[in-house]
Amino acid sequence: MTTSTRGAVKTPAVLVLEDGHIFRGRAYGAVGETFGEAVFSTGMTGYQETLTDPSYHRQVVVMTAPHVGNTGVNDEDPESQRIWVSGYVVRDPARVPSNWRSRRSLDEELERQGVVGISGVDTRALTRHLRERGAMRVGIFSGDAVAADAELLAKVQDAPQMKGANLSAEVATKETYVVPAIGPDGEALPLGTARFTVAAVDLGIKGMTPRRMAERGIEVHVLPATATAEDVYAVNPDGVFFSNGPGDPATADGPVALMQAVLERGTPLFGICFGNQILGRALGFGTYKLKYGHRGINQPVQDRTTGKVEVTAHNHGFAVDAPLDRVSDTPYGRAEVSHVCLNDQVVEGLQLLDRPAFSVQYHPEAAAGPHDAAYLFDRFTSLMNTVSMEGQRA
Repeated sequence: MTTSTRGAVKTPAVLVLEDGHIFRGRAYGAVGETFGEAVFSTGMTGYQETLTDPSYHRQVVVMTAPHVGNTGVNDEDPESQRIWVSGYVVRDPARVPSNWRSRRSLDEELERQGVVGISGVDTRALTRHLRERGAMRVGIFSGDAVAADAELLAKVQDAPQMKGANLSAEVATKETYVVPAIGPDGEALPLGTARFTVAAVDLGIKGMTPRRMAERGIEVHVLPATATAEDVYAVNPDGVFFSNGPGDPATADGPVALMQAVLERGTPLFGICFGNQILGRALGFGTYKLKYGHRGINQPVQDRTTGKVEVTAHNHGFAVDAPLDRVSDTPYGRAEVSHVCLNDQVVEGLQLLDRPAFSVQYHPEAAAGPHDAAYLFDRFTSLMNTVSMEGQRA
Protein backbone atom coordinates (compact mmCIF):
# COMPACT_ATOMS: atom_id res chain seq x y z
CA MET A 1 0.00 0.00 0.00
CA THR A 2 1.26 3.47 -0.86
CA THR A 3 0.06 6.67 0.78
CA SER A 4 0.64 10.39 0.67
CA THR A 5 -1.74 13.04 1.99
CA ARG A 6 -5.17 12.99 3.54
CA GLY A 7 -8.18 12.77 1.25
CA ALA A 8 -10.38 15.46 2.77
CA VAL A 9 -9.84 17.86 -0.15
CA LYS A 10 -12.12 15.95 -2.54
CA THR A 11 -9.34 13.95 -4.15
CA PRO A 12 -10.97 11.49 -6.57
CA ALA A 13 -11.03 7.80 -5.64
CA VAL A 14 -12.29 4.61 -7.22
CA LEU A 15 -13.23 1.23 -5.75
CA VAL A 16 -12.78 -1.77 -8.05
CA LEU A 17 -14.22 -5.23 -7.27
CA GLU A 18 -12.66 -8.34 -8.75
CA ASP A 19 -15.83 -9.04 -10.78
CA GLY A 20 -15.33 -5.72 -12.60
CA HIS A 21 -17.88 -3.58 -10.75
CA ILE A 22 -16.62 -0.05 -10.10
CA PHE A 23 -17.74 2.59 -7.59
CA ARG A 24 -16.39 6.13 -7.68
CA GLY A 25 -16.07 8.58 -4.81
CA ARG A 26 -13.60 10.74 -2.90
CA ALA A 27 -10.49 9.81 -0.95
CA TYR A 28 -11.02 9.35 2.77
CA GLY A 29 -8.00 8.98 5.01
CA ALA A 30 -4.72 8.35 3.21
CA VAL A 31 -4.33 8.77 -0.54
CA GLY A 32 -2.85 5.85 -2.45
CA GLU A 33 -3.92 2.29 -3.17
CA THR A 34 -4.81 -0.75 -1.11
CA PHE A 35 -6.13 -4.28 -1.60
CA GLY A 36 -8.06 -6.79 0.46
CA GLU A 37 -11.24 -8.78 0.78
CA ALA A 38 -14.38 -6.64 0.53
CA VAL A 39 -16.74 -7.30 3.44
CA PHE A 40 -19.56 -5.30 4.97
CA SER A 41 -20.18 -4.50 8.63
CA THR A 42 -23.70 -3.83 9.90
CA GLY A 43 -22.71 -2.04 13.10
CA MET A 44 -24.12 1.46 13.50
CA THR A 45 -21.65 2.23 16.30
CA GLY A 46 -18.27 0.97 17.43
CA TYR A 47 -16.31 1.79 14.28
CA GLN A 48 -13.15 2.41 16.28
CA GLU A 49 -13.25 -1.09 17.77
CA THR A 50 -13.91 -2.54 14.31
CA LEU A 51 -10.96 -0.74 12.76
CA THR A 52 -8.56 -1.93 15.46
CA ASP A 53 -9.81 -5.53 15.61
CA PRO A 54 -6.98 -7.76 14.30
CA SER A 55 -9.62 -10.11 12.84
CA TYR A 56 -10.07 -7.54 10.05
CA HIS A 57 -6.48 -7.81 8.85
CA ARG A 58 -6.39 -7.77 5.00
CA GLN A 59 -10.06 -6.85 4.74
CA VAL A 60 -11.63 -3.73 3.23
CA VAL A 61 -14.62 -2.91 5.41
CA VAL A 62 -17.77 -1.39 3.92
CA MET A 63 -19.89 0.35 6.55
CA THR A 64 -23.61 -0.17 5.94
CA ALA A 65 -24.54 2.71 8.26
CA PRO A 66 -24.50 5.89 6.13
CA HIS A 67 -22.99 8.30 8.70
CA VAL A 68 -19.57 7.34 10.06
CA GLY A 69 -17.13 9.30 12.20
CA ASN A 70 -19.64 11.29 14.25
CA THR A 71 -17.83 10.68 17.55
CA GLY A 72 -14.31 11.04 16.19
CA VAL A 73 -11.44 8.96 17.57
CA ASN A 74 -10.37 8.70 21.20
CA ASP A 75 -7.45 7.03 22.97
CA GLU A 76 -9.51 4.70 25.17
CA ASP A 77 -11.47 2.48 22.77
CA PRO A 78 -8.90 0.87 20.43
CA GLU A 79 -8.78 -2.93 20.68
CA SER A 80 -5.12 -3.09 19.67
CA GLN A 81 -2.15 -0.82 19.02
CA ARG A 82 -3.10 -0.01 15.42
CA ILE A 83 -5.76 -0.06 12.73
CA TRP A 84 -5.81 -3.45 11.01
CA VAL A 85 -8.32 -3.02 8.18
CA SER A 86 -6.72 -2.75 4.76
CA GLY A 87 -9.21 -0.16 3.58
CA TYR A 88 -12.38 1.64 4.66
CA VAL A 89 -15.52 2.50 2.71
CA VAL A 90 -18.13 5.00 3.95
CA ARG A 91 -20.97 6.94 2.42
CA ASP A 92 -21.24 10.20 4.40
CA PRO A 93 -18.31 10.86 6.73
CA ALA A 94 -18.86 13.31 9.57
CA ARG A 95 -17.53 16.75 8.75
CA VAL A 96 -17.01 17.66 12.42
CA PRO A 97 -16.75 15.01 15.16
CA SER A 98 -18.70 15.68 18.34
CA ASN A 99 -17.90 13.80 21.54
CA TRP A 100 -16.28 14.83 24.79
CA ARG A 101 -13.70 12.05 24.49
CA SER A 102 -12.78 12.77 20.86
CA ARG A 103 -9.14 13.67 20.25
CA ARG A 104 -9.10 13.80 16.44
CA SER A 105 -11.30 13.04 13.47
CA LEU A 106 -11.62 9.57 11.96
CA ASP A 107 -10.27 10.95 8.68
CA GLU A 108 -7.16 12.23 10.47
CA GLU A 109 -6.61 8.88 12.22
CA LEU A 110 -6.92 6.92 8.98
CA GLU A 111 -4.41 9.24 7.35
CA ARG A 112 -2.06 9.10 10.35
CA GLN A 113 -1.95 5.30 10.14
CA GLY A 114 -1.75 5.16 6.35
CA VAL A 115 -5.16 3.56 5.78
CA VAL A 116 -6.58 4.23 2.32
CA GLY A 117 -10.33 4.80 2.27
CA ILE A 118 -13.10 6.09 0.04
CA SER A 119 -16.21 8.15 0.81
CA GLY A 120 -19.21 9.26 -1.21
CA VAL A 121 -19.91 5.68 -2.28
CA ASP A 122 -23.43 4.28 -2.45
CA THR A 123 -22.70 1.76 0.30
CA ARG A 124 -26.24 0.38 0.16
CA ALA A 125 -25.75 -0.63 -3.48
CA LEU A 126 -22.26 -1.97 -2.72
CA THR A 127 -23.55 -3.98 0.24
CA ARG A 128 -26.39 -5.44 -1.81
CA HIS A 129 -23.86 -6.44 -4.46
CA LEU A 130 -21.65 -8.20 -1.91
CA ARG A 131 -24.73 -9.76 -0.30
CA GLU A 132 -25.69 -11.31 -3.64
CA ARG A 133 -22.26 -12.11 -5.11
CA GLY A 134 -20.32 -12.80 -1.91
CA ALA A 135 -17.15 -11.39 -0.37
CA MET A 136 -14.48 -10.80 -3.01
CA ARG A 137 -11.17 -9.10 -3.62
CA VAL A 138 -11.22 -5.33 -3.98
CA GLY A 139 -8.91 -2.42 -4.50
CA ILE A 140 -9.25 1.24 -3.55
CA PHE A 141 -7.26 3.73 -5.63
CA SER A 142 -7.10 7.48 -5.04
CA GLY A 143 -5.16 10.42 -6.39
CA ASP A 144 -5.18 12.67 -9.41
CA ALA A 145 -3.35 10.19 -11.63
CA VAL A 146 -5.38 7.00 -11.15
CA ALA A 147 -4.75 4.46 -13.93
CA ALA A 148 -7.31 3.18 -16.40
CA ASP A 149 -10.06 0.92 -15.07
CA ALA A 150 -8.75 -2.16 -16.89
CA GLU A 151 -5.33 -1.75 -15.35
CA LEU A 152 -6.83 -1.34 -11.86
CA LEU A 153 -8.97 -4.45 -12.32
CA ALA A 154 -5.90 -6.46 -13.28
CA LYS A 155 -4.19 -5.34 -10.06
CA VAL A 156 -7.19 -6.44 -7.99
CA GLN A 157 -7.34 -9.84 -9.67
CA ASP A 158 -3.64 -10.35 -8.95
CA ALA A 159 -4.09 -9.65 -5.23
CA PRO A 160 -3.99 -12.64 -2.81
CA GLN A 161 -7.24 -14.29 -1.79
CA MET A 162 -8.39 -14.81 1.79
CA LYS A 163 -8.84 -18.54 1.26
CA GLY A 164 -5.53 -20.16 2.11
CA ALA A 165 -4.23 -17.10 3.98
CA ASN A 166 -2.24 -17.80 7.16
CA LEU A 167 -2.41 -14.51 9.04
CA SER A 168 -2.51 -15.12 12.81
CA ALA A 169 1.22 -14.78 13.37
CA GLU A 170 1.17 -11.45 11.51
CA VAL A 171 -1.22 -9.85 14.02
CA ALA A 172 -0.39 -11.65 17.27
CA THR A 173 1.94 -10.51 20.02
CA LYS A 174 5.58 -11.48 19.59
CA GLU A 175 6.24 -11.70 23.32
CA THR A 176 4.16 -13.05 26.20
CA TYR A 177 2.58 -10.43 28.43
CA VAL A 178 0.38 -10.60 31.51
CA VAL A 179 -2.94 -8.91 32.27
CA PRO A 180 -3.32 -9.04 36.07
CA ALA A 181 -6.55 -10.05 37.77
CA ILE A 182 -8.70 -7.27 39.18
CA GLY A 183 -9.71 -7.52 42.82
CA PRO A 184 -13.05 -6.59 44.43
CA ASP A 185 -11.77 -3.05 45.04
CA GLY A 186 -11.08 -2.54 41.32
CA GLU A 187 -7.31 -2.65 41.77
CA ALA A 188 -4.95 -5.05 40.02
CA LEU A 189 -3.89 -8.02 42.14
CA PRO A 190 -0.20 -8.89 42.53
CA LEU A 191 0.90 -11.48 39.97
CA GLY A 192 0.57 -15.02 41.21
CA THR A 193 -2.21 -14.27 43.71
CA ALA A 194 -5.28 -14.66 41.48
CA ARG A 195 -7.66 -17.55 42.01
CA PHE A 196 -7.23 -18.73 38.41
CA THR A 197 -4.53 -18.37 35.78
CA VAL A 198 -5.38 -18.59 32.08
CA ALA A 199 -3.00 -19.03 29.16
CA ALA A 200 -4.53 -17.09 26.26
CA VAL A 201 -3.21 -17.99 22.81
CA ASP A 202 -3.20 -14.78 20.77
CA LEU A 203 -4.43 -15.49 17.25
CA GLY A 204 -5.54 -11.85 16.88
CA ILE A 205 -6.87 -11.08 20.34
CA LYS A 206 -8.75 -7.88 21.17
CA GLY A 207 -7.71 -5.90 24.21
CA MET A 208 -11.09 -6.17 25.90
CA THR A 209 -11.01 -9.98 25.98
CA PRO A 210 -8.32 -10.49 28.65
CA ARG A 211 -9.83 -7.52 30.48
CA ARG A 212 -13.18 -9.33 30.73
CA MET A 213 -11.39 -12.30 32.28
CA ALA A 214 -9.39 -10.05 34.60
CA GLU A 215 -12.66 -8.55 35.84
CA ARG A 216 -13.58 -12.05 36.98
CA GLY A 217 -10.41 -12.42 39.04
CA ILE A 218 -8.41 -14.27 36.38
CA GLU A 219 -4.73 -13.60 35.71
CA VAL A 220 -4.25 -13.82 31.94
CA HIS A 221 -0.94 -14.70 30.28
CA VAL A 222 -1.24 -13.75 26.59
CA LEU A 223 1.01 -15.95 24.44
CA PRO A 224 2.07 -15.63 20.77
CA ALA A 225 0.21 -17.55 18.07
CA THR A 226 3.31 -19.73 17.69
CA ALA A 227 3.18 -20.89 21.32
CA THR A 228 3.84 -24.57 22.02
CA ALA A 229 2.35 -26.82 24.67
CA GLU A 230 5.51 -26.30 26.71
CA ASP A 231 4.99 -22.52 26.55
CA VAL A 232 1.35 -22.87 27.63
CA TYR A 233 2.00 -25.16 30.58
CA ALA A 234 5.02 -23.14 31.71
CA VAL A 235 2.53 -20.63 33.18
CA ASN A 236 0.75 -23.43 35.11
CA PRO A 237 -2.67 -22.52 33.73
CA ASP A 238 -6.04 -23.48 35.20
CA GLY A 239 -7.53 -22.91 31.75
CA VAL A 240 -6.48 -22.23 28.17
CA PHE A 241 -8.15 -19.69 25.89
CA PHE A 242 -7.89 -19.47 22.08
CA SER A 243 -8.76 -16.05 20.67
CA ASN A 244 -10.33 -14.63 17.55
CA GLY A 245 -8.13 -13.85 14.56
CA PRO A 246 -7.90 -13.46 10.77
CA GLY A 247 -7.26 -15.87 7.95
CA ASP A 248 -8.21 -19.36 6.85
CA PRO A 249 -8.43 -21.93 9.68
CA ALA A 250 -7.34 -24.62 7.22
CA THR A 251 -3.82 -23.13 7.44
CA ALA A 252 -3.63 -23.09 11.25
CA ASP A 253 -1.91 -26.44 11.80
CA GLY A 254 0.18 -25.16 14.70
CA PRO A 255 -2.74 -23.88 16.83
CA VAL A 256 -4.70 -27.05 16.01
CA ALA A 257 -1.86 -29.25 17.28
CA LEU A 258 -1.58 -27.09 20.39
CA MET A 259 -5.30 -27.37 21.08
CA GLN A 260 -5.15 -31.14 20.69
CA ALA A 261 -2.36 -31.22 23.29
CA VAL A 262 -4.57 -29.21 25.65
CA LEU A 263 -7.49 -31.56 25.05
CA GLU A 264 -5.25 -34.55 25.79
CA ARG A 265 -4.35 -33.01 29.17
CA GLY A 266 -8.00 -32.29 29.99
CA THR A 267 -7.35 -28.63 30.87
CA PRO A 268 -10.47 -26.43 30.72
CA LEU A 269 -10.57 -24.82 27.29
CA PHE A 270 -12.52 -21.91 25.80
CA GLY A 271 -12.24 -20.63 22.22
CA ILE A 272 -13.92 -17.77 20.41
CA CYS A 273 -14.29 -17.00 16.69
CA PHE A 274 -11.07 -18.34 15.11
CA GLY A 275 -10.68 -20.40 18.28
CA ASN A 276 -14.01 -22.08 17.52
CA GLN A 277 -12.76 -23.06 14.08
CA ILE A 278 -9.54 -24.38 15.63
CA LEU A 279 -11.58 -26.52 18.04
CA GLY A 280 -13.59 -27.82 15.10
CA ARG A 281 -10.45 -28.89 13.30
CA ALA A 282 -8.94 -30.34 16.48
CA LEU A 283 -12.02 -32.54 16.87
CA GLY A 284 -11.78 -33.75 13.28
CA PHE A 285 -14.39 -31.54 11.62
CA GLY A 286 -13.72 -29.61 8.43
CA THR A 287 -14.02 -25.88 7.82
CA TYR A 288 -15.27 -23.98 4.79
CA LYS A 289 -15.49 -20.44 3.49
CA LEU A 290 -18.82 -18.69 3.82
CA LYS A 291 -20.22 -16.79 0.85
CA TYR A 292 -20.13 -13.43 2.61
CA GLY A 293 -19.55 -14.23 6.28
CA HIS A 294 -21.04 -12.79 9.45
CA ARG A 295 -19.95 -9.33 10.54
CA GLY A 296 -21.26 -6.51 12.68
CA ILE A 297 -22.88 -6.39 16.11
CA ASN A 298 -26.44 -7.63 15.58
CA GLN A 299 -26.22 -11.31 14.61
CA PRO A 300 -28.89 -13.57 16.22
CA VAL A 301 -27.53 -16.76 17.76
CA GLN A 302 -29.33 -19.42 19.78
CA ASP A 303 -27.63 -21.13 22.70
CA ARG A 304 -29.06 -24.61 22.19
CA THR A 305 -28.13 -25.64 25.72
CA THR A 306 -30.56 -23.08 27.18
CA GLY A 307 -32.79 -22.12 24.25
CA LYS A 308 -31.88 -18.47 24.79
CA VAL A 309 -31.40 -16.20 21.76
CA GLU A 310 -28.52 -13.74 21.92
CA VAL A 311 -27.70 -10.69 19.81
CA THR A 312 -23.98 -11.04 19.16
CA ALA A 313 -20.92 -9.41 17.59
CA HIS A 314 -19.20 -11.24 14.71
CA ASN A 315 -16.41 -11.10 12.21
CA HIS A 316 -15.77 -14.36 10.44
CA GLY A 317 -15.71 -15.57 6.87
CA PHE A 318 -15.16 -19.26 7.63
CA ALA A 319 -17.21 -21.79 9.58
CA VAL A 320 -17.04 -25.28 11.06
CA ASP A 321 -18.64 -28.12 9.11
CA ALA A 322 -20.24 -30.10 11.96
CA PRO A 323 -23.64 -31.86 12.06
CA LEU A 324 -26.41 -29.90 13.75
CA ASP A 325 -28.74 -32.80 14.43
CA ARG A 326 -26.65 -35.32 16.33
CA VAL A 327 -23.86 -35.85 18.84
CA SER A 328 -20.55 -36.67 17.13
CA ASP A 329 -17.86 -39.07 18.30
CA THR A 330 -14.39 -37.49 18.26
CA PRO A 331 -10.91 -38.56 19.47
CA TYR A 332 -11.68 -36.61 22.66
CA GLY A 333 -15.14 -37.94 23.39
CA ARG A 334 -18.58 -36.82 22.35
CA ALA A 335 -19.12 -33.35 20.87
CA GLU A 336 -22.17 -31.38 19.86
CA VAL A 337 -23.10 -28.08 18.29
CA SER A 338 -24.02 -25.79 21.19
CA HIS A 339 -24.88 -22.59 19.31
CA VAL A 340 -26.37 -21.91 15.88
CA CYS A 341 -26.93 -18.78 13.79
CA LEU A 342 -30.65 -18.17 13.32
CA ASN A 343 -30.14 -16.44 9.98
CA ASP A 344 -28.55 -19.33 8.11
CA GLN A 345 -28.05 -22.27 10.53
CA VAL A 346 -24.26 -21.89 10.52
CA VAL A 347 -22.45 -23.56 13.44
CA GLU A 348 -21.81 -20.89 16.10
CA GLY A 349 -20.50 -23.01 18.95
CA LEU A 350 -19.18 -26.42 19.97
CA GLN A 351 -18.89 -28.24 23.26
CA LEU A 352 -17.39 -31.50 24.38
CA LEU A 353 -19.54 -33.67 26.61
CA ASP A 354 -16.73 -35.75 28.11
CA ARG A 355 -14.03 -33.10 28.53
CA PRO A 356 -14.07 -29.49 29.79
CA ALA A 357 -13.96 -27.66 26.46
CA PHE A 358 -16.30 -25.35 24.56
CA SER A 359 -16.20 -22.57 21.98
CA VAL A 360 -18.32 -19.99 20.18
CA GLN A 361 -18.02 -18.40 16.75
CA TYR A 362 -18.48 -14.81 17.93
CA HIS A 363 -17.10 -12.12 20.25
CA PRO A 364 -18.45 -12.21 23.83
CA GLU A 365 -16.26 -9.33 25.00
CA ALA A 366 -18.76 -6.81 23.52
CA ALA A 367 -16.28 -4.28 22.17
CA ALA A 368 -18.14 -3.09 20.28
CA GLY A 369 -21.42 -4.87 20.53
CA PRO A 370 -24.17 -6.12 22.83
CA HIS A 371 -23.48 -7.75 26.19
CA ASP A 372 -25.74 -10.78 25.68
CA ALA A 373 -22.81 -13.22 25.56
CA ALA A 374 -20.89 -12.01 28.62
CA TYR A 375 -22.08 -15.09 30.50
CA LEU A 376 -19.60 -17.18 28.50
CA PHE A 377 -16.72 -15.83 30.57
CA ASP A 378 -18.65 -16.87 33.68
CA ARG A 379 -19.18 -20.31 32.13
CA PHE A 380 -15.42 -20.60 31.58
CA THR A 381 -14.76 -19.56 35.18
CA SER A 382 -17.28 -22.12 36.44
CA LEU A 383 -15.64 -24.80 34.31
CA MET A 384 -12.24 -24.06 35.83
CA ASN A 385 -13.77 -24.04 39.30
CA THR A 386 -15.44 -27.41 38.74
CA VAL A 387 -12.25 -29.03 37.46
CA SER A 388 -10.30 -27.49 40.36
CA MET A 389 -12.77 -28.86 42.92
CA GLU A 390 -12.70 -32.30 41.33
CA GLY A 391 -8.91 -32.25 41.46
CA GLN A 392 -8.98 -31.37 45.16
CA ARG A 393 -11.41 -34.21 45.92
CA ALA A 394 -9.22 -36.63 43.97
